Amino acid sequence: MAGGPPKALPSTGPQSLRDMPHPLAGSSSEEAVGGDSTPSPDLLMARSFGDKDLILPNGGTPAGTSSPASSSSLLNRLQLDDDIDGETRDLFVTVDDPKKHVCTMETYITYRITTKSTRVEFDLPEYSVRRRYQDFDWLRNKLEESQPTHLIPPLPEKFVVKGVVDRFSEEFVETRRKALDKFLKRITDHPVLSFNEHFNVFLTAKDLNAYKKQGIALLTRVGESVKHVTGGYKLRSRPLEFAAIGDYLDTFALKLGTIDRIAQRIIKEEIEYLVELREYGPVYSTWSALEGELAEPLEGVSACIGNCSTALEELTDDITEEFLPVLREYILYSDSMKGVLKKRDQVHAEYEAKLEAVALRKEDRPKVPADVEKCQDRMECFNADLKADMERWQGNKRNDFRQLLVGLADKNIQYYEKEMGPILVHASSHN
Repeated sequence: MAGGPPKALPSTGPQSLRDMPHPLAGSSSEEAVGGDSTPSPDLLMARSFGDKDLILPNGGTPAGTSSPASSSSLLNRLQLDDDIDGETRDLFVTVDDPKKHVCTMETYITYRITTKSTRVEFDLPEYSVRRRYQDFDWLRNKLEESQPTHLIPPLPEKFVVKGVVDRFSEEFVETRRKALDKFLKRITDHPVLSFNEHFNVFLTAKDLNAYKKQGIALLTRVGESVKHVTGGYKLRSRPLEFAAIGDYLDTFALKLGTIDRIAQRIIKEEIEYLVELREYGPVYSTWSALEGELAEPLEGVSACIGNCSTALEELTDDITEEFLPVLREYILYSDSMKGVLKKRDQVHAEYEAKLEAVALRKEDRPKVPADVEKCQDRMECFNADLKADMERWQGNKRNDFRQLLVGLADKNIQYYEKEMGPILVHASSHN
């Protein structure tokens, strides 16, 4: 970690991180959400996605979760997420070197996971292990189980349509490798998930299967509560702030789904066009052999069509390998966030039901039971962690789509330059 005092994150006042409490540290629900007044839905949307002053800048932590013991360790965790330029990061993970394994019962791909870290939680400075897709799936399930208040990054879809996509082809394996690498980097960059014990084991254990069988009897109190919430509680209505987030996610997923379907249709049409071009160009070349004065211009037309074919193939590959995977990742991301919202609603509904039960007691000043206070703590924890993760997700989304769309525009420019360049040269040589 870099030395010196930690940088202060945005807040509602001149507070340092040491003075900034988490809801579980005793702050009231009013403090956690920014006051008693109820702003309009439009203002709440702006606060959710843009106004950091009204969102807890820390990543939060579920009740009962084991965290770095000292306050300085917690500050380092938060500072790590704030500094994304790489200078203060102390955990680096990469996925590479896919290998095919053919066994009697099955055939599968494994990937090399290389980890470098200076954290005290790691016994060695560097690890190298091999994992298959189902190991990544196990990790994600464990993160959802032990960190229910946080947004867990999505994995690429496991199943593919047989006969349409060869899951052992180099193209498919490389696309999946990139997605798995991004999945681990999302976790690595998170100030809470990156300290999860299951993540540590995933990165370091030589025999993960033995660990899966043995398991760790470690569930946070929040995790236990959410896991055992029954369908008996039903939330009357979401708070406006979280209702706005839910509406945004619905619209966002709908728009991306439409773009994804149209993009796939365009790619299909381009591939069909590419097949025609590859048959079209050689016709001029064979024709030129029968001509005298027309031979050179016919060969020029054939060469231009061949150049167009190459440029179109490169553009189609770029859209398939770079553009579509990002769309699908964020569609899955929105589903993951909806899942966290649903769990938050369950805890909120449980809290409302418990409060009503207390209010119905025939007492002048009924004492709030401990289980109601714990339920309120869980709800506030959900609120803080969900809003912090939503803010982080929005930042990642802006960066990813800015890079994606600018890159797509550049690829299209290059495509037309490759198409027009030889044509203009050929035309100028005959003027």
